[in-house]
Amino acid sequence: ASNPGQFENDSDVLWQRGHVPETIAYHGRVGINTDAPDEALVVCGNAKVMGRVMHPSDSRAKQNIREVDTNEQLRRITQMRLVEYDYKPEFASVMGIKDT
Repeated sequence: ASNPGQFENDSDVLWQRGHVPETIAYHGRVGINTDAPDEALVVCGNAKVMGRVMHPSDSRAKQNIREVDTNEQLRRITQMRLVEYDYKPEFASVMGIKDT
């Protein structure tokens, strides 16, 4: 869309005004600098965030955070499977990764 709320054709019907003022919603995958997004949002390039990024791992989204028995956790770590890998060339080229 050239302007939020103005759409070029009927295929843009998936874009809708959001419930919150000055927002739009899209029900599908969105790609920035890519025409083949394989996740809800794919950004190929740098992204600038002028606020906070909330992630499920963020402590602001958790409660009852407490210390654990470190000996038990070290025992669990020794049971982990550690691996090395190379990116598939087709993935690396799409993502701009030079050293696979």
